[in-house]
Amino acid sequence: MAFSPDGRTLASSGADTTVRLWRVADRTRPTPLDRPLTGHTDLVLSVAFSPDGRTLASGSQDHTLRLWQIR
Repeated sequence: MAFSPDGRTLASSGADTTVRLWRVADRTRPTPLDRPLTGHTDLVLSVAFSPDGRTLASGSQDHTLRLWQIR
């Protein structure tokens, strides 16, 4: 998991091969944003936001790294 630089978005990854984004302005009630980010074919092991929060990187056990443009 990784928080965006502004702390309002959380990126999570897991065994379902997707990356999910969550609005966490209210930390007790995270809400999903959009649909899951798909493209990896195996476990997603890590996620990290760029310093400006506009790009998210994800690394997978499928030996790929993906870059996602975040709105």
